[in-house]
Amino acid sequence: MLSKERVQCVIEGKAPDKIPVYGWLKENLKDVISAKYGSVEQFEDKYEFDFAHLFGGPGCFNREQFTALKKSCNGEITPESLLSLDMADVNDHTKYENVKKAIEHHKEKRGRFVYIQTPGIFEANNDYFGIQNHLMFLALYPEELKLVYERQAKWNRQFALNCIDLGVDMIHVSDDWGAQNSLLFSPDTWWELIYPYHKITVDAVKQTGTYVSLHSDGNITQVLDGIVKLGYDVIHPYQES
Repeated sequence: MLSKERVQCVIEGKAPDKIPVYGWLKENLKDVISAKYGSVEQFEDKYEFDFAHLFGGPGCFNREQFTALKKSCNGEITPESLLSLDMADVNDHTKYENVKKAIEHHKEKRGRFVYIQTPGIFEANNDYFGIQNHLMFLALYPEELKLVYERQAKWNRQFALNCIDLGVDMIHVSDDWGAQNSLLFSPDTWWELIYPYHKITVDAVKQTGTYVSLHSDGNITQVLDGIVKLGYDVIHPYQES
């Protein structure tokens, strides 16, 4: 069984010939591994990694423009002020060169299953608002946030489709919703403000026949039925408490 087939087998709930091999290493262990094996890439080759988690592509906003906006708002960006700033061009294909190189390295040369991290809805906007303000905005400005989230979702959708065109095997949506024992917000808020905008991306990805996975830290059992309804193939991690 080839690496890609092995991972697909697990996603589809079938029995692989062996458990696929992967480790999240580069961010925390690069220096230690490189000292012994030459590089993280050589370590991955030695232990025959079956899949790869890719990063790259364009950012959601031009960094200089975002910094200027934040300064003009005295550091307190609101949904209304964020909507005044255009998002970056998701179809600027010069920004995908790192994705192309990663696909070539892992998939084309080594036959690995490759998936790419893409923005979610809540987590992505924490970077702009700050998580405390963002949680407050859920209560104060739900209608304005719907506009923010819809725009983000449409950007995410096109980013995902562009990555699929380049050859990724799965879209990995990162969107932290959970605290230690429950959601960070009510299930009703999730259904009203989060679910519809995840659906925009998930529906588009599924229509291409591509797998789609969700990352959310924390306990999100209150909306597991919604995650199933959205059509996610994979959830990472699964935290009960």
